[in-house]
Amino acid sequence: MARSRAVPLLPLLLLILLAPLFYSVSRMRWSWAPEQLPHHAAPKRPDSLVLGPAAGQGRPDRLQCQGLKAVNKISLSSERMHSGDVTFVTVFTTYNSGPAGAGKMSSDAVTVGKHSYSKEERSMAILNTFVSFIQVSMPTSKVIILTDPKSKLSIHQGRATILPIEGNYSRGNLMLQRIKSYIAFLELKLAEVDQVKSFSNSIFTDSDMAVVDDLGHIFKRYPHCHLALTFRNNKGQPLNSGFVAVRGTSDGISKAIEFFKKVLEAYSLKYMKASRMLGDQLALAWVVKSYLPSAFGKFSRPEIFTDGVNGASVLFLPCAVYNWTPPEGAGQFHGMPLDVKVVHFKGSRKRLMLEAWDFYNSTSQLSDMLCLILKSGRTKYDF
Repeated sequence: MARSRAVPLLPLLLLILLAPLFYSVSRMRWSWAPEQLPHHAAPKRPDSLVLGPAAGQGRPDRLQCQGLKAVNKISLSSERMHSGDVTFVTVFTTYNSGPAGAGKMSSDAVTVGKHSYSKEERSMAILNTFVSFIQVSMPTSKVIILTDPKSKLSIHQGRATILPIEGNYSRGNLMLQRIKSYIAFLELKLAEVDQVKSFSNSIFTDSDMAVVDDLGHIFKRYPHCHLALTFRNNKGQPLNSGFVAVRGTSDGISKAIEFFKKVLEAYSLKYMKASRMLGDQLALAWVVKSYLPSAFGKFSRPEIFTDGVNGASVLFLPCAVYNWTPPEGAGQFHGMPLDVKVVHFKGSRKRLMLEAWDFYNSTSQLSDMLCLILKSGRTKYDF
């Protein structure tokens, strides 16, 4: 008869002792399986203003606020109403949101003041607000909106007109197309100047900006400059492409066309991976650095200076005054300078632009409106 093999005592004891642990670990593994994890939705961004502290309080060169009242007023330019002929130029197009939403208020509708907007309507509201701020601060200025000929764009504001320019205005190509549209517009202006022997200066801007003071002085105080750019203390993107001023003389326009062509070339060769966003600013910085590396040593100080770039005389203007943004106002700009000229609602602060205009409409107090912006601008909103 075969003799049965005895089971070793020590492994058997270990198995008995560790069995509950294996069971516990197995249950823990199943309870933490990916499909069992609770889904955390991204936090909802505010759909109304969030007031916080106003940066720059206690500094005599910055806007001081008590609540939404300005203690010291923004000093408006003495040259206001005498700025000469200035035309604002922006690129804007609309995108078809699909036939299903036609004629209906979609679920992504937003409300500002007494008005509700669908996604497409709020884009138009921002454009209209951009024009409205210009009409308040520079009432004699024109606004030209460069757009896709296929765009169903219409605007009903006195001195604003639409100029169709052929091109590819798809979302992924819009920043590249913007430079091409600028060049096409300037070439039209150059032909016009040569024919009629008169000119108007141009300021090319984003449409999410509020012009809060007269900008005509740029061309009067610096008569030898061909174009102007805005800079900030930002190593990666020291120049913001949302504001470029061009002198309307034949020489100024020619130099600006050549400059934009250099930016377009750099964009196409080096930065197409960033074509949807930021590529234009990277190309702009590359062109300036190629011809004027010394300029980058001056961007840390918010002081106006002039220098040459590829034969053009370029005026460099500090963003703190000519392209002020809420997040930088709360940070490196240390509040809002009393001579601020342009507020840029870039990123998720488009709601703040509409809210600011709504506030101004109800109060007619520009400095108080700027307190609202200063105290609300730290927050990223729902659009």
